[in-house]
Amino acid sequence: MNFREEIRFPRMHFAQRKVDVPKLADVRQSITAELGRLGLKSRIRRGMRIAVTAGSRGIANNVLILSTVVSELKKIGAQPFLIPCMGSHGGATPEGQIEVLKSLGVTEESVGCPIISQMDVVELSRTPEGFPVYIDKVAAGADGIVVINRVKPHTEYTGDLESGLMKMMAIGLGKHKGALTVHTYALQCGYQVAVPSIAREILRSAPILFGLAIVENTYDETMRIVAVEPALFEETERELLKEAKDFLPRLPIDKLDVLIVGEMGKEISGVGMDPNVIGRVMVFGEPEPESPRITRIVVLDLTEATHGNAVGVGLADFVTRRLADKIDRRVTYINCFTAMTPEKARLPAVGETDREAIEWAFLTAGVLDPQQARIIKIKNTLHLDEIYVSESLTPELQNKPGWEVDKEPLEMRFDPSGRLHLLNP
Repeated sequence: MNFREEIRFPRMHFAQRKVDVPKLADVRQSITAELGRLGLKSRIRRGMRIAVTAGSRGIANNVLILSTVVSELKKIGAQPFLIPCMGSHGGATPEGQIEVLKSLGVTEESVGCPIISQMDVVELSRTPEGFPVYIDKVAAGADGIVVINRVKPHTEYTGDLESGLMKMMAIGLGKHKGALTVHTYALQCGYQVAVPSIAREILRSAPILFGLAIVENTYDETMRIVAVEPALFEETERELLKEAKDFLPRLPIDKLDVLIVGEMGKEISGVGMDPNVIGRVMVFGEPEPESPRITRIVVLDLTEATHGNAVGVGLADFVTRRLADKIDRRVTYINCFTAMTPEKARLPAVGETDREAIEWAFLTAGVLDPQQARIIKIKNTLHLDEIYVSESLTPELQNKPGWEVDKEPLEMRFDPSGRLHLLNP
């Protein structure tokens, strides 16, 4: 479906960011040292059954982190087991959540302990506001719970507590019912009230032993790991969030005509594409980011690891047929409805090929001269250290610290099936 003569796409240049950022030299040793600092031997009795949280995000060194914690607990004589803590992900079924973990490399063999996946919860108590507080039934019956999560900016709201240990307890430990409860009350009073309030009740009423907070650098590498006493969850997370925001991956250019995203998926971001990167939130009651300003967003594919969950697809303007055909509507709807964001399940205009979807983006971006269009092509919103930029952006990017731009231009070409390739002229 073309509305005018064939578009002459701009030439693109490969660009790479090279900056020195902190990175842990030995993740296993860092975890061991942090756990040793807590003096767990004096608090954990031999034979104690300890639940360890395992989320659905693509955390760097995830398997290594989980397996190291399990190993250290075993050395003390505890009996650790993993519980999937991912709210409604995986279709809100035990089997689906096991599959999500498996796609991230998390199996009983890789972490060295059983994984107990079920969806039953118990109501622990009520918050001062009257919110019911739910957690996984098996975790509630354990002798202790270890909370593990990455601390980072949230995809749907901003505050001094966003995504981290508190959210893992309120939404992850709460399974589908707890996640639905948090999002329901958040729609009424805001996430900044609902998440901390429910998490505090879990800290007060559940057998939380300690937390392990992870911070990643700009390159999606493990930068810091901090073992946290329950009483210090909030204080520590606030400080780590400030650090995480300093290293949040972002596009180097704020104003674009078209952003081409190679893939989206749940393991990349909680909403498929990180709103902090694309500048779109689409949450009732929450303001839209002031930057970046991107006129049109095209998404070409859905990752295999997302298992058909296309939450966040509504943030795009155009997608391809191959992406649309991979969507599991039930899984996507459950996730979006639980989060009270049905708009994120809306299917954008579907181009039969990469070429058609990209052409439509150009046609509707208000671009007078396609050769001068401001375009960036990325793999996904998690990996932004290697990108492609249109020729009109190269002078601007060359002045950005840490960025190197190849001099040789690449042509936007499409194979007989209409799939995009960036090739030498």
